[in-house]
Amino acid sequence: MTAQALFTDIESRMNKCVEATRGEFASIRTGRATPALLDRLHVEAYGQTVPLKQVAGVSTPDARTLVIAAWDRGVVGDIRKAIEKSDLGLTPNIDGQTIRLVVPPLNEERRKDLVKVVKKKAEDGKIAVRNVRHKAHDDLKLQLKNGEITEDESKRMQEQLQKMTDKFVKDIDLLVATKEKEIMEV
Repeated sequence: MTAQALFTDIESRMNKCVEATRGEFASIRTGRATPALLDRLHVEAYGQTVPLKQVAGVSTPDARTLVIAAWDRGVVGDIRKAIEKSDLGLTPNIDGQTIRLVVPPLNEERRKDLVKVVKKKAEDGKIAVRNVRHKAHDDLKLQLKNGEITEDESKRMQEQLQKMTDKFVKDIDLLVATKEKEIMEV
């Protein structure tokens, strides 16, 4: 594998780690209604477990309300059960084929707890980035051992790998700062 192809692959993997972290953050409730809160919600409908997006549409008419419009009246009860079982802590209000979720404002203690959760998820993302670096580091060692690259090339590639790792870790830190600010905003 050429150095260019190797680093393209590494960058792609690290980018996936950052995107996964961003997705984790989207599912954390901040006191503001966003359809992303329901992205991970799965509903027992039609004899199988399906994502909410496949059985209903989600909209936000205002900053504190989510409206779920079921496409089939028969799944409204299943959606309600899925919301009640989830860790969202929201109470569904059913009105025909629509379900309203009112997102209550967060108290100070809950905000601090959520910041801790964000930091934990961020650390998991950083660990994933470092694991990609570690595997790439091992690959470079193997290439050096097999005589595919020289010592100088190995050294240069190691430095490039570290710079890339630092860049993606910094991206995760920026995500944390943004999410923390969003959570602590009253």
